[in-house]
This record gives sequence, C-alpha cells and structure tokens, in this order.
Amino acid sequence: MMKRASGVLLPVASLPSEYGIGAFSKEAYKFVKMLKKAGQSYWQILPLGPTGYGDSPYQSFSTFAGNPYFIDLNTLVKKGWLKQKECDKCDFGKDSSSIDYGRLYKERFKLLKKAFGRSKAAEDDAFQKFCEKHEEWLEDYAMFMVLKEQHEGKSWSEWEEPYRMRDAETLAGFKALHGEDLMFYQFLQYEFMEQWMRLKAFANERGIQIIGDIPIYVAFDSADSWANPELFQFGEDRMPVKVAGCPPDAFSETGQLWGNPLYDWKYHKSTGYRWWIHRIAHCAELYDVVRIDHFRGFDEYYAIPYGDPTAEFGEWEEGPGLDLFRTVKRRLGDIKIIAEDLGFLTDSVLRMVEESGYPGMKVLEFAFDSREPSNYLPHNYSKNCVVYTGTHDNETLAGWYQNLKKADKKFAWKYMGKEPLKRKDAVWEIIRLAHASTADTCIIPMQDYLCLGNEARINEPSTLGGNWTWRLKKGAVPEELVKRMREITELYGRLPGEREQ
Repeated sequence: MMKRASGVLLPVASLPSEYGIGAFSKEAYKFVKMLKKAGQSYWQILPLGPTGYGDSPYQSFSTFAGNPYFIDLNTLVKKGWLKQKECDKCDFGKDSSSIDYGRLYKERFKLLKKAFGRSKAAEDDAFQKFCEKHEEWLEDYAMFMVLKEQHEGKSWSEWEEPYRMRDAETLAGFKALHGEDLMFYQFLQYEFMEQWMRLKAFANERGIQIIGDIPIYVAFDSADSWANPELFQFGEDRMPVKVAGCPPDAFSETGQLWGNPLYDWKYHKSTGYRWWIHRIAHCAELYDVVRIDHFRGFDEYYAIPYGDPTAEFGEWEEGPGLDLFRTVKRRLGDIKIIAEDLGFLTDSVLRMVEESGYPGMKVLEFAFDSREPSNYLPHNYSKNCVVYTGTHDNETLAGWYQNLKKADKKFAWKYMGKEPLKRKDAVWEIIRLAHASTADTCIIPMQDYLCLGNEARINEPSTLGGNWTWRLKKGAVPEELVKRMREITELYGRLPGEREQ
C-alpha cells in the first residue's frame, strides 16, 4: 500500500537568516526540526540554481550549479575563512522579510572572495576530487561566470566573437590568465555542495525527504546554452531560431513569451539523451524527489519565432514524449518524479502522464469555478497525485480567498459544507480539504499555514520586479501552529509510518 504523507513548500531563499537571504544556516536546521515535530515527510524547496534574469531560480545561469548565496557565512567563520565582524559590518538591508538582490550581489561576493583567499582550496584534495567529478559542467560554468564579470554582466550573445563562438585558442589563453578567478567559482560550487549535502543528510536522518525542481528549459543567458549550442534550436550564428512560451488564452491575449531556447530533440535522441540523463542524475543527487516543471512540454511544446514581440504566432511542435523517460528509467532506475501537469492538457499529455506512472499535481486554488466542473476538486482525484493548496506561482491561500469572486466563494462554502467563512477559517478549511483528500501526498506552502496574505506571495508569472523576495521572519512559526500542523496531519493518516487502511 502507498504511504499517505504531507509536507511543506518553502524555498531555501525564504528561510530566516542574518545575512539578507535564506541559506544553509542554523535556521535551515531549525526548520527541518520543526517539520519533524509537525509530523511532516517532505520539504519542497524549488530549484537550487544561481539566479539570473528577474532573480528567478527558473532562469538560472546554470542547470547544474548551485546558488552561492545559499552558502552559510557562519560556517565559513567557523572554518576560519571569515571573521564575524566582516560579516556583521556588511549591509544586507534592514527588512528581514524581504531579499534585496542588489545588496546581496554587492556584499556577498566580497565576503565569499575573502573566504576563498583564506581557504587554500588549491591544496585541498577533496576540492580537487570534486572538480574532477564535475568537470563536464564545472569548467564551462566557471569560465562563463568569469567572462560575464569581464563583460560587466552582459549576455554571452553580446560578447566579442571569439568568446561568443568559443574559439578554442582564445579560451585557452583566457584560462591561463584567469586561473585564480576560475578556481573561485569552482570553490563556490564545492562549498555549496558540501553544505547542502550536510543539510540534506540531516533532513533525511529525521525522515524528511527533499522535493526539488528541475525546470524544463534553461535560460538563454546560461553556461548551458553558451557551452552546448548543439543541444538547442540555434542557427549558425548561435542565436535561437525559435523560443519557448505559451499561446494566447483567457489569461493573456498575446500569450506568454518566455524566451528560453528550445531543444533540438532529434540531436538529443541521437545521443541517447546523454545531457538529460546527466541532468536528471545530478538532480537525483541533490533531491530525494524531482518535480519536473512544465511536463506537458515533453509531449508538445509551443515554439515562437525568435524576435517576435509576442507569443501570438507560435506553433506546436512534437517533443520526445515517453521515449525520454523510458531511457531515464533504463539508465538510472526508479527515480522518484512528480510531473507538473497543470494547465490545459491534451489527450496525448494525459496518456503520457498516465503511462509514465508519475504522480501529477492538483491545486485547490484552481478547483472552485462555479461555472463549470473542475478536475481539481478532491472528489475527482486518483490516489497517485500530489495536492497543493497553491504553488509558488499562485496567490497565497488567504490572498486568493480575499479576491475570489462571490459566486465562486459561495460554491466553495457549499462544497465544504460550511456557513460563510471568514478568511482565516476558510484557509484552514481548504488546508483540511487537502489533507482529507485521497491524494497520496499533500504539500502546503508555509505562508498558507501562517494564513498570510499576498504580501507573502513568492512569484507572479509574467511580471518583473518584486518577485522571489519574500522571507519568513525569525520565530514566525509558533509552537501552537506546529502542534496544529501535526494534529491535522495525524487526523488524516499522513504521519510518517502510517499506512492506508
């Protein structure tokens, strides 16, 4: 029998911390202890990659690298690589509930460079072994980041021709001149991985599994697209021929233009999906469960001509389908995967999700439309799914309920068999609905347990500015709430070790 379980969604960046952003700090360890006390089995954290355009972890400079902002500074102090006063005098801003990425960039890297200088990494055997193990992506990533610094942050498409086109002699000369700078970025990845794997082991020992994301696409301005142009639909000039997005719909008259480069799936298939196997294997090392973002894009994807100002004139193209995931299973065995199957799903996508056996996602904020039946209502669930109240891309549950149309609100009351509900009571009734559902797994964003409004929203898709900045305040989760979380988890048979009757 499948185990019923529950967990909490909170990005690492949103943890409390002393230095401007959530990190692998003592607060992360406290959060794990809280999850255990609350009877949880999962911590969903979103992608761990270095953030790029718009500070989004879904637009990362590398699909393999980790975010150096997550490196805990106090750990570097304990190692003797930083002094406490050096950390304390840095200005990360006074608002402990928000992330200021501009300040972070300015202050963090100064400290990390000091730590690198004192670490004597070049003499460390463990560091050398790490570099050898990850050589396939690490050298290109380090080169990309140093070149980006040299070009004042410009996209690689704006670099001089020899760098943009990766002229071997030019890159060899650059490597000889900038060996120390390249090693700095390798050192950051070594320290990131060491600290993260220690935190993950701590969580696993306490029965908490990590759910992490693998975005379907990579950013155009990334080490991946610069170093591996053959993987993408690029022309001879190494610029995209077509880019990713979504067609026009009820939410957007002109569609969504994401701008990510699209894959050359014929090339990937010819290599036995080598890059994808490497990528998913890497994610399986970082996480216990991998949530694959935009799963429908593997069946069909929307391709927009590069340079178009909107997404209106794209066309649907065929993806690799289950062939990719059969190859993954054959090469890597049974990796735990969640398929992000939200949005409009064609019959072929539904077949692909069903045949894969991966649990799909159900979001309760999508359920209460009084005009038509919804597959997101709990009575329509199969057991093999993951139910969420909302995701990082949605309003918080309290914010959503406040903005819900009157007819939809009445329908929600009727469905839950409740009299008109005040906002806080409604939030907890919908959390109850998620836990009570037949879904094997139930994930609740931390903001929803705290009944926070849209001031605590993580991301609003298709907007720039103000996203990915929310942070949990220190001490924001009282013992009374932890007890209530455990009670509802136990009531609906989701405590670790319990089984369905």
